[in-house]
Amino acid sequence: MPGRRAIEVRQPQPGDGAAAAPKWRMSLLENTFAAFLHGADGAAARAVFGEGSLFSPFLFGKFFDPADAFPLWEFEPDVLLAALRRGAARTTVDWAETDSEYYLRADIPGGRKCDVEVSGDAMKVIDISGLWRAPPADGRDWRAGRWWEHGFVRRVELPEDADWRRVEAYFDDGDGSLEIKVPKNGDAHQATA
Repeated sequence: MPGRRAIEVRQPQPGDGAAAAPKWRMSLLENTFAAFLHGADGAAARAVFGEGSLFSPFLFGKFFDPADAFPLWEFEPDVLLAALRRGAARTTVDWAETDSEYYLRADIPGGRKCDVEVSGDAMKVIDISGLWRAPPADGRDWRAGRWWEHGFVRRVELPEDADWRRVEAYFDDGDGSLEIKVPKNGDAHQATA
């Protein structure tokens, strides 16, 4: 019976080479995305990037490149996702903040394997990514070019009081969902107590 399992959260250290990897260098533009969705793999691509998915460029009501870091926890999900929730779309993402942590839950398209990595300047970005079809046959890093042709990504900025060293991620094999928990720094949490 499938269950919930912890997945490794990569936290590259400065100087180990992984922090400098050329990722998400090509921006996804709205016209490029529209042409891509109407291409040969349109049905498969719509399953990954469809309305309401964490990886959809239109998740927040207007086009926003998922490879650009987004300050998710600065917004209430009911407000930011209101247009989707009023329509016929089913949102597959939710987030919240408690006194001790930040929480994100999202369905992963097709229950695919995904990676969670803390990165960016001062380790203040969470990258959620994975492959939805085979990477380029020439062995190039799929993330450095037209990444959307092979994988999916959503980059989320961490709040100032987030403790990036203690990020936890879980994957539920039964319903194909990802859960990320980001504890708040002990100092900030004690100051509010």
